Amino acid sequence: MDGGAATILVVDDSRTKRYLLVSWLTRAGFTVLEAENGAEALARVEVDRIDLVVLDVRLPDLSGYEVCERVKAAHPAMPVIHVSAHAVDVADRAQGLTRGADAYLTEPIEPEELIATTRAVLRYYQARQRAELLAERLLVLADTTVAVYAAPTFARLLEAAAEGAAQIFKSPVAVVAETFDGDCLAGIAAGPGTRATLVPWVVDDSGVPTGATVRVEDPANWGLIEWPAGSVTVAAARLREDRAPLYVVVPTATQTARTPVLVQLAQAVAAAVEAQRSFDEEHRIAVTLQRSLLPRRLPDVAGLDLAVRYEPANAQTEVGGDFYELVMLDGHLLLAIGDVAGHSLHAATVMAELRHAVRAYAVEGHQPGEILHRVNELMRTLLPAEIATLCVLLLHPPTGRVRLASAGHLPPVLSLDGKVEFVQHLAPLLGVRAPRPADLEFVLPAGATLVFYTDGLIERRDATIDEGLAALAALSGTVDEDLDQFCARLLVELAPPEIQDDVAVVVLHRR
Repeated sequence: MDGGAATILVVDDSRTKRYLLVSWLTRAGFTVLEAENGAEALARVEVDRIDLVVLDVRLPDLSGYEVCERVKAAHPAMPVIHVSAHAVDVADRAQGLTRGADAYLTEPIEPEELIATTRAVLRYYQARQRAELLAERLLVLADTTVAVYAAPTFARLLEAAAEGAAQIFKSPVAVVAETFDGDCLAGIAAGPGTRATLVPWVVDDSGVPTGATVRVEDPANWGLIEWPAGSVTVAAARLREDRAPLYVVVPTATQTARTPVLVQLAQAVAAAVEAQRSFDEEHRIAVTLQRSLLPRRLPDVAGLDLAVRYEPANAQTEVGGDFYELVMLDGHLLLAIGDVAGHSLHAATVMAELRHAVRAYAVEGHQPGEILHRVNELMRTLLPAEIATLCVLLLHPPTGRVRLASAGHLPPVLSLDGKVEFVQHLAPLLGVRAPRPADLEFVLPAGATLVFYTDGLIERRDATIDEGLAALAALSGTVDEDLDQFCARLLVELAPPEIQDDVAVVVLHRR
């Protein structure tokens, strides 16, 4: 707002004095409206777009002080200049300023003094409005940044960015970014308080440098939403040369000089997109690694039925280190199931090392307890910061003889003729130096079923682990003839709808 754009209301019951004030302000380039009493002035400020009020102290209906107070109560950002044709003392001026006026002029008033005071007061309020607008936008920017970084998926990230930007600029917005798979999506919001939607949108990225850039464009170039009249301002943030830029598009009328909030928003969202892309990439690599290391097919063992179910955590959760092994060695079935602490690509690589170690020590002919001892020594030497649980079983199919050793893993469930019990073998975790008990030896009767699992099956945020174990025992009392169907039923009944941790289930039935 400059002097020529400002609208001033002159309030004075003296027609002559009003004429002079209006003439001086009009010649200075202001748009001027008039009111001859306090009631008319209060009515006009509610209807007309007024930037400043020049207000006589003595009016026929209300005092200028009271009018000023009521104007300020309704419009705190509307400046008021008191003028007085009567002799005033310090107390009068102090009262005027105390009750809300921004300046106090007494006659004789010189035109230059009136114009200079008016412009000074307007400059102050313009600066104040810019500062308040910037502060408000920065507060919403902070909330938007938190929401964007907390978004669980790429889609929700774009939606949160668009909704936040619409709230910041009080206008329609579009936020455009490329997914890890190379698809270009736009999150669009029609205005503040509206839910964002996603639409495909392709952008020509050629010539966009790294860093943050801002340009003004024809809204027809961004026809994915209905824009208000005028141009649009496009902020592009490109963090790396090999990454597509992120774009935030808003009406140009919403922007201030140097577009500081728009640039900060684009950079913050671009950083969040990069973090999401990196996470998606790591998650995909880890899941691929896990699946490549799990047995490709189950061994065909006379007298035994086997089934497995492995479900990785959903795409919003870091991959874990769950694994299992089923292989025939020298007439015995080796069954192992384990879980490396942590959730990351690193956990998946540690899992791979442990699985290979178990297979290697089993091939050498070691019994389960010795396998665990050797794996533990390997971990403590080469992976001293890691912790894992592991259960190893060797089963002789013709006789049902079992040797089992556990290292802190959850106990398998033994189900026979509707009776269920947990096969307990208490021993320290892998990665801990502590004595280990002797192997547990028993015979698995014909018709019995063993259920091995990782903690993702029974651990839920709304229940304790004991409640999860009890639920597993209850479900295991009835074992479906189709073991694959039994595994599926366990997951449906026990695991949460959104799997937050990897789940591995291995079921062994002796005919």
